[in-house]
Amino acid sequence: MRLLAVSDLHVRVSQNRRFVEQLPASPDDWLILAGDLGETEADLRFVFETLGPRFAKLVWVPGNHELWTIEEGGLRGVARYERMVELCREHGVLTPEDPYPLWPGDGPRTVIAPLFLLYDYSFRPDDVPFDQAKAWAQEKGLVCMDERVLHPDPHPSREAWCEARCAATEARLAGIPEDTQTVLINHFPLRYAHAWLPRIPRFSIWCGTTRTENWHSRFRARAVVFGHLHIRQRRQVDGVIFHEVSLGYRGQWKPEESARYVHQILPTRRETDEPRSE
Repeated sequence: MRLLAVSDLHVRVSQNRRFVEQLPASPDDWLILAGDLGETEADLRFVFETLGPRFAKLVWVPGNHELWTIEEGGLRGVARYERMVELCREHGVLTPEDPYPLWPGDGPRTVIAPLFLLYDYSFRPDDVPFDQAKAWAQEKGLVCMDERVLHPDPHPSREAWCEARCAATEARLAGIPEDTQTVLINHFPLRYAHAWLPRIPRFSIWCGTTRTENWHSRFRARAVVFGHLHIRQRRQVDGVIFHEVSLGYRGQWKPEESARYVHQILPTRRETDEPRSE
């Protein structure tokens, strides 16, 4: 039995939609879907209805794209997220709002912990003040689409929503018994150093929060899974493997090698400390 993972399917792209349609069944394994499946309920429904019958269990966390409000009069912020959770439950998909399940596979006692944490613009150099973070990114022509279509309602800001999510999640993780390890799953990287974007380094401000820098050790992670960057990599920190598992857009993956883009998380594989781009 394996725990597998992929993220950033972006199924509104026809090539990516075919990837999902052609993904082979693995009925004994669980599959993590680490966010950015698409922008609409129809996108998520397509993924769940296609992949649900092929795997023993699906586990979902939201990316920023699922939280976008792109339709006139559509749900915003928390209400939109809650609707996506409802949709998951209609299809038997685990979400950050469900009890953390105990992993039934081999190895030490482990819970699977899907997280929803967002970002707070803290992934920036120390000499860039918070109130200048977005201007710092704009100096290089960078403005994330989230600034237009990811609404934090009823929170006053995305960073306030992030703070609330982190506080609530931290309390839940702290309640996991000391004899139990975790697999931490979040769309965004948990560590600033892993927001590794060599072509657009200042985009890092939309990539996570420094509040989670030590969560892998504090909460006894057996592995950490994330996406968002569209730069697949594996890194080892404090003996924990961090897996960036995104598929990405056209040109960022090879259809003729589609099998390599579903990553094995458990049983664990030990890797080097160096980042690797695939």
